[in-house]
Amino acid sequence: MTSIDVSRVRASLEAEQADLHRQIEELDPTNGANVDENFADSGQVAAEQGEYLTLAANFRDQLAEVEAAIGRLDAGTYGNCEVCGNPIAEPRLEAMPAARYCIDHA
Repeated sequence: MTSIDVSRVRASLEAEQADLHRQIEELDPTNGANVDENFADSGQVAAEQGEYLTLAANFRDQLAEVEAAIGRLDAGTYGNCEVCGNPIAEPRLEAMPAARYCIDHA
């Protein structure tokens, strides 16, 4: 890895992890997530529930990527492309801290 501040990256990833957990929790239908069951248009309710499920699935995918990046930090492999093993460019890691691949293999 190059001159990336690992503690700053870890803090950023952990903050993103906490935020994703919060967002997933807010969309959990068992918590009464954002859907008014008394709304007159049941089709609208079903559509909103579908949107919430899709958003939650996307957040879970993002969370998996963030947790994998934290694992790479712990393993000492953070910042290396999973395909070629070469360092991932710093600007790419700054834009996408959970990046797994260099630009050539993205």
